[in-house]
Amino acid sequence: MTQPTHLNCKDCVDRLGDFVDRELSTEEVAAVERHLEECFGCAREFRFEGAVLESIKVTLRRVQAPASLLEKIRRSLDS
Repeated sequence: MTQPTHLNCKDCVDRLGDFVDRELSTEEVAAVERHLEECFGCAREFRFEGAVLESIKVTLRRVQAPASLLEKIRRSLDS
């Protein structure tokens, strides 16, 4: 990706996934953070996406993998 100094809303929203995953350059992180500080709509979208991700994480913590699946994974890792 290019190294923007200023992002429009589309560019910011396009980068939110990479921003959350910490896959942006230092300059891109700064540009996204700057845009989120200035733009209520994008900041709202970021908070919404963050809430969805957190909800998924909480749900996944309660899910128990079947013992047979865990054993299959262990065997795959050993080989």
